[in-house]
Amino acid sequence: MKKPFLQAIKERVLVLDGAMGTMLQERGLKPGQSPEELNLTLPEVVAGVHREYVAAGADIIVTNTFGGTRAKLEHFGLEGKVREINVRAVEIAKEVCGDEAYVAGSIGPTGLFVEPVGEVTFDAMAELFREQAAALIEAGADLITLETFLDIKEIRAAVIAIRELSPTIPIIAQLTFDNEGRTVLGTPPAAAAVTLAAAGADIVGSNCGLGPDGICAVMEAMRGVTRLPLISQANAGLPKLVEGKTVFPGTPDDMTAFHDRLLELNVRIIGGCCGTTPAHIRAIKEALAGRDQSWRDCGPAPGVTFLSSRTSVVAFGGGLTTAIIGERINPTGKKGFAQELREGKVSYIRREAMEQVAAGAHLLDVNVGTPGIDEPAAMERAVFCVTGSVGVPLVLDSSDPAALERGLKAADGKVLVNSVNGEGKSIARLLPLVKKYGAAVIGLALDETGIPETAEGRLAVAKRIVAAAEGHGIPRGDVVIDCLTLTVSAEQKRAMETLKAVRLVKERLGCNTVLGVSNISFGLPRRPLVSSTFFGMAMAAGLDAAIVNPKEEEMMAAWRSAMVLLNRDPSSAAYIAAYAGTVPPSELTAAAECPDIRERLKRAVITGDRENIAALVEEAFAQGLEPLQVSNEGLLPGLEEVGRRFEKNLVFLPQVMQSAETMQAAFARLKEAMKGAPAASRGKILMATVEGDIHDIGKNIVCTLLENHGFEVIDLGKNVAADRIVAQARELAVDAVGLSALMTTTMTEMENVIARLKAAGIRTFTMVGGAVVTQEYADQIGADLYARDAMEAVARIRALLGKEA
Repeated sequence: MKKPFLQAIKERVLVLDGAMGTMLQERGLKPGQSPEELNLTLPEVVAGVHREYVAAGADIIVTNTFGGTRAKLEHFGLEGKVREINVRAVEIAKEVCGDEAYVAGSIGPTGLFVEPVGEVTFDAMAELFREQAAALIEAGADLITLETFLDIKEIRAAVIAIRELSPTIPIIAQLTFDNEGRTVLGTPPAAAAVTLAAAGADIVGSNCGLGPDGICAVMEAMRGVTRLPLISQANAGLPKLVEGKTVFPGTPDDMTAFHDRLLELNVRIIGGCCGTTPAHIRAIKEALAGRDQSWRDCGPAPGVTFLSSRTSVVAFGGGLTTAIIGERINPTGKKGFAQELREGKVSYIRREAMEQVAAGAHLLDVNVGTPGIDEPAAMERAVFCVTGSVGVPLVLDSSDPAALERGLKAADGKVLVNSVNGEGKSIARLLPLVKKYGAAVIGLALDETGIPETAEGRLAVAKRIVAAAEGHGIPRGDVVIDCLTLTVSAEQKRAMETLKAVRLVKERLGCNTVLGVSNISFGLPRRPLVSSTFFGMAMAAGLDAAIVNPKEEEMMAAWRSAMVLLNRDPSSAAYIAAYAGTVPPSELTAAAECPDIRERLKRAVITGDRENIAALVEEAFAQGLEPLQVSNEGLLPGLEEVGRRFEKNLVFLPQVMQSAETMQAAFARLKEAMKGAPAASRGKILMATVEGDIHDIGKNIVCTLLENHGFEVIDLGKNVAADRIVAQARELAVDAVGLSALMTTTMTEMENVIARLKAAGIRTFTMVGGAVVTQEYADQIGADLYARDAMEAVARIRALLGKEA
C-alpha cells in the first residue's frame, strides 16, 4: 500500500520519469499526430513506455496527457474527447504502476495567453484546466503535475482551478526558464515560487529548457523565497542535430552531477525531461541510493512577507527594509482622476504608477472606488494598466468583493488585499477571496464598535483577524496588521497608542505591520513635516510597510535616513545612491514637459500609452509633420528603444506587446492620413510554425513586431506543411522565410523546409527560432540566421536585409 504522496516525499526523495514524446515517436507516433490520441488507439504502446520507466526505478509515472486540454486537442479534432482521453491515460498508468509508483496527471500549457497579453480571460483559461483536471482526478490520479509553463498567469489560473476542484490533491507546479533565468514573459524563479506557493501548489520547481546545471540554479533562487519542497526536472543537456536527428548529449551520469546540492536545497523530486530515457532515470535512482535523503528544513527566515508581480518579488518584515506602498492611485480628492475613471481612461493611473515607482515605491496601492462607475471593470482596467507599466507587486484597495475578485484575477502575482477588519461580515466576505486567489491581506485593527482607544484593544482585534485568517488557511505571515493612524490634530494622545500597538502586534502576534502614515497630519500646517517625523518614529517602533506618497521628498528622506539608522540599509548604499547626485525625473514627467513632439511620440511608445497616441499623432500633423516623419522620427525610435531595454532585461514581453499595440494604434491613424497610399515596405516576410507543431505564441509576437517595424508579413499560421511554405514563398517572392518550432520532436522539420526551399531554387533568406532552437542548430541546418527572442528577430532580419533605418 502506497503512503500518501506528501508524506512519502518527506521521508525520501522520489524519482519522476523521463521524456514521453520522443519515446512515443520511436514507437510509431506519426508527425503531426496527437500523442494523447495514442491513449485510445495504441494504449499498449503508452503502457510500454510507462513500464520501462517503472523498471528503471521511477517512483512517479506521468500520464500521457500533457496536451490534454480542450484548447490543445481541438487542433487534432479531438476536443470532444477530453474526458475520455484523460481518464484512459490515468487508467493505463495505474494498471502499470499498481503499488510500485504514484500516477501524476500531466497538464501542459494551452498555447494561449491570458489577457491583457493575450485574448483569453482568466475564467476561460481556468475552465480549460478545470475540465482536464476533473477527468484526471475522477480517474484516480495520485497528484497533478503542471509542466513546461511559460506564463505565470496561465499556470496560476491552473493551480487555482485545480484547488477549486480539490483542496487536498497534491499539485506540482513547474515553469520553464531560459539561460537568463527568466520565462519567455520575464518571470524569474523567485517570483514564480512566491506566486505559485500562495496560489496553492504543494511542490514548485522547473522542467525543460535547461540542463542539470541550469535547473540547479533555478532551485537555488526558489529556495530563497519558499520553504515548500522543490522539484528538478532537467533536460539531458541542450539539443544538437546529428545526422538529421535531434540528439540530447547529456549522459545518464550527467544527470546526477548536482545531486548533493539538490538534496541540500530540499529538492524532494528529481526527474528528467527532454532527451532523458529509462537509462537516465535509472542513473538518477541509483545515485540517490547512497545519499542522505532526509528532509531538510530550509528556506527564508520566518517572519517575512513575500509579494510578487510577474517580474519581481518584494519582501518585508523580519528586519528587512520597510516597504514603501505608493498611495497616489486613489480618486479621493482628485476630481480629474475620478472623471477619467468614469470615462474608462487610464492615463492618470499609468502616469502615477511610473512616477511613484521612479520615486522609490516598492508596492502600489490601487483604489478606483468613486461614485458612478462600474468598480469591478475599473479595477480590472487599472490592474492591467499598472502591471503593463511597472514591475512592482500590487495592493488592491477596495471594500467591494466583486471589484477585489476582478482585480485578483487580473493580477500577475501574489498581491496584498487592502483590507479586512474585525467585523464578522468583513471576514466572511473577504477572507475566502484572499485564500482562493493566493493573496496576503491587511487586517485593520477595528471592528463594529470602531477603533479601540488603547493599543491593547487594537491588539485584541488583530488577534481575532489572525485567528480567522488561519482558520481559512491563510498563514500568519500573510496577515499584515494596520494599527491605524489617527489625526493627531483631533486626537493627540492616540498617536502614541498607535506606535504602542505596532510594538505589541509584532511582539505578541509575530505579524508584520503597516500604517497609512499621511493621516497623522491632516488639518495641520506643513503636513509633510509632521508626517515624516511620525514616519521615523513608527519605523523605530518596528513598522514594516507604509502607505505614503513617495513623490513627497520629506517622507522619502525620513525613510532613507531611518533605514540607515536602523541598520536596514547595509553600508548606507541606498541612501548614498539617492543623495550622491540628483534624482532624474520620471519618464512620463520628462515627456510631458518636452516641447518636441517627436520625443513625446517616442516616449508614448516606450510607455505603451495607447490611450493618448492618436492625439499625439494629430498634434504632430498640426505641427506640419508628414506621416512618414511621424513614423520614422517619432514612433520607430520609440520601439527601437523598447528593443534595447528588452535586451537589457529592463522590460519584458508584456511591455513589448503593449508598446506594439500603441504603435498599431498610431499606424491606424497614419494610414488614414496617407489616404490608402501604400507605405514603403522594409521587406516581405513569410512566417510559419512548421508541420507537426501547434504552438504559435512566439511566432505571433514576431509577426506583430515585424509589422510595427514596417515589414509586410504573411503569416501562414501553425502546423504548416513544407509544400505550402515553399509554394507561398515562390508565389509571393518573399525576402525571407521565418520558421518556428517549440518542440524537440518537430524542430527537425525546419531542416526539411530549408532543404526544400533550396532544392526548389527559391532565393530567399531563412530565419529560425523557438524554445528548443539554438544558434548551433541553425548553423547545422543551413539557416541564414537564428533569433532567441522576438526583439532579436526584428533586429537581425533588418540587418540581414540591409534595411536599417
